[in-house]
Amino acid sequence: MRAPFKQSVELMAQPVYARIVNYRIGPREQSPKEILIQIIGTEPAAQAGQFVGKKVVWKNKTAKLLGQIVGLHGKNGILKAKFKRGVPGQALGTTVELLSS
Repeated sequence: MRAPFKQSVELMAQPVYARIVNYRIGPREQSPKEILIQIIGTEPAAQAGQFVGKKVVWKNKTAKLLGQIVGLHGKNGILKAKFKRGVPGQALGTTVELLSS
């Protein structure tokens, strides 16, 4: 059995992508600066905690937004990412790339 640190290093050796699920919403408002993402191609809850603190990049034809994963959202492997600028609505359902540094 490998140590968790080695697993996270191996995961970040190749590009890791995630799908934007939704904005973080409350009963009366939604927060466009905070989004919920789900890692593509990994076991949902087992490895999601290893990505907390990593940088996230959403790329468009004309724009590139940089954010950071700030924590878990529930127990199903969904992560919360926070951006300095608000993420546009057309970004929902698209992919983001997790950076290794």
